[in-house]
Amino acid sequence: MIIEQAITDKHRDAYAARGFFTLDRAIPHDQLELLRTTCDALIAEQDAEMDRLGTNELSLSRKGSRYFVFLAFREHPELAEVIFSDLMAEICRATVGDDAMLFWEQFVVKGSSNASKSTFSWHQDAGYVDGLPVPSYVNAWVALDDVTEDNGTVYLLPYDVAGTRERVEHKVDEATGDKIGYFGDHPGVPVVAPAGSIAVFSSTTFHRSGPNVSGRSRRAYALQFSEDVVHRQDGSVMGLTESFLVDGKRVR
Repeated sequence: MIIEQAITDKHRDAYAARGFFTLDRAIPHDQLELLRTTCDALIAEQDAEMDRLGTNELSLSRKGSRYFVFLAFREHPELAEVIFSDLMAEICRATVGDDAMLFWEQFVVKGSSNASKSTFSWHQDAGYVDGLPVPSYVNAWVALDDVTEDNGTVYLLPYDVAGTRERVEHKVDEATGDKIGYFGDHPGVPVVAPAGSIAVFSSTTFHRSGPNVSGRSRRAYALQFSEDVVHRQDGSVMGLTESFLVDGKRVR
């Protein structure tokens, strides 16, 4: 499905000036249902694994409150329908440029219990990459449910408020394991949008998410596309290296 004129000059200008823009109801219904079904199955798998291990924690996931499923595409190639869509190609061209590859993808779910543990601190995505220099990359954060301030939507901090558009060193919160890079008091701009909408923001845009007090789960799918391979500090490749665009043309 091709969405005509999905990305405008206004979107490009907002990305360059503020570090983000949003697209309302951009994901087609069939793709949205694919993402929801896959997400629910993966969260059920994590719950089962925590039960088997007799724990309520698995990596960054906390049972009932927040879940992360990293790189599901490796086991679920059907996600390519969304990942390598015409819309994602347009997003890449408008942000990282004519050369783009899939670097990372993850499902993020805020559960309906332990609301205080479902928050996520101010950080840049690039703050989780220790290898330098970090190539430019973009996050296409897809809302799988209607997102509101009550159910823990993402908040974005404009570049001018953050005072930088560069990657900064982050500190680890020993209590949560979160990395934190902004310590100011600005609340950020909440993304309040219907399911299928996309928040598009830079790897150096600070963002956070609040607690989910809605009583229902809030699901999201984050796709990250880089202009080049991303490396760890030891030189090893981080994430995925699935080529998507070369000279503006789709190769996937």
